[in-house]
Amino acid sequence: MVKKHRFDELVEIMARLRGPDGCLWDKEQTHQTLKPYMIEEAYEVIEAIDTGDDEHLKEELGDLLLQVVFHARIGSEQGRFTIDDVLSSISEKLIRRHPHVFEGVEVSSSREVIERWEKIKKGEKEERTSRLDGIPGSLPALYHAYKLQKKMAGVGFDWPDKESAVKAYHRELEEFEEALEGKGDLADELGDILFMIVNLARHYGLEPETRLKEAIHKFETRFRHMEDSAEQSGKVFEELSLDEMDALWDEAKAQEVKDEDG
Repeated sequence: MVKKHRFDELVEIMARLRGPDGCLWDKEQTHQTLKPYMIEEAYEVIEAIDTGDDEHLKEELGDLLLQVVFHARIGSEQGRFTIDDVLSSISEKLIRRHPHVFEGVEVSSSREVIERWEKIKKGEKEERTSRLDGIPGSLPALYHAYKLQKKMAGVGFDWPDKESAVKAYHRELEEFEEALEGKGDLADELGDILFMIVNLARHYGLEPETRLKEAIHKFETRFRHMEDSAEQSGKVFEELSLDEMDALWDEAKAQEVKDEDG
């Protein structure tokens, strides 16, 4: 039988790892040195969700939880905050921002829930000077743009409909083409196009970070098929002509269709 461990045990394990007789590597870590691991573990959780593998997801959620406990332990050693403070903070926030659950406030839709959430959140952050405050600058650029645009849409600063967003995209594309002819800043116009593509995705109910991840996965799958086909033919991939590579690419796409049809 697999032994069941409690949350408190994980906290105690981390305390021992950071203790006098603990792990040299763990004892050297700081909030700053752990930052890359927090980001990596969060992305690995997303990947596990996408695979639909519960065992993988369970493992990655544990790795992400470890990062929370690790940071809390460092905070505790410095006399700044403890894991109990972290738990209290999120518990109080959830209760405070869900008055329709804990205080009997009536709501009629999930949209109203979100509106109330944002209103309560705004009241908590009196020190904020802009409606843009609260969006982490460390977010990946694509997701940052998406969060920013959603927030602006929430205060009415948005294209009125999908058609208007499509027209705006075409205008940006025209300006990019003009920049290609030396009539503008090419880098600036490319940035505008990328920003506008995020806007289009949002208007059509598509989350761009996920869509791009899926496009990358599709490309990688096709490219690996190309490599395998070349190897099975006894050819060196780098020595193939562009036409031969294009033919393998089309072959990979055709294989996708066959796989989807079963």
